[in-house]
Amino acid sequence: MLGFDGALAAPGSAAFGQGSGDILLDGISCEITHDNLADCYHRGIGVSNCEHEEDSGAICFRGDPFKVRLTDGANDSEGRVEVMYNGSWGTVCDNGWDLNDARVVCRMLGFDGALAATVSARFGQDNGNILLVDVQCYGTEKNIADCYHRGIGVHNCSHARDSGAICFSGGMTLSYSTLELFM
Repeated sequence: MLGFDGALAAPGSAAFGQGSGDILLDGISCEITHDNLADCYHRGIGVSNCEHEEDSGAICFRGDPFKVRLTDGANDSEGRVEVMYNGSWGTVCDNGWDLNDARVVCRMLGFDGALAATVSARFGQDNGNILLVDVQCYGTEKNIADCYHRGIGVHNCSHARDSGAICFSGGMTLSYSTLELFM
């Protein structure tokens, strides 16, 4: 609604300070297809059981807020997923990490798709920041920033749960031995 390309996080608990006056919306539930808060489910204008210490916020972005890379793989099409935000690289926790999430990362890197979404630090543990957790992509997003996540740096994870991806390009054909790698 504000003209940004998307949102990186939706902090609650009056993260940006408490408002004053009436609380107009409570219990909001929006779908990615909604263009206006008025189109989202809510209890009704002015119907609320909240206090201002529960005020909601948003962290918006323009352009591509994240760059991604794959590290510690045998080649450039596989590895631990790392995301750059604000000039620093960090990892993605494997909570809920699946093939749809890996597809988005692979496309961001110029690949045609993903063969696997790896978990449990298959490509080794990083020792830096953990930037994203609970990533949930539909698989069609252009950037991992467009996928749901808890917020940048908000996590309850360890590097033993670093996520990874195995990407592919072109008309790759799979053999039985290739599929065994993912079992």
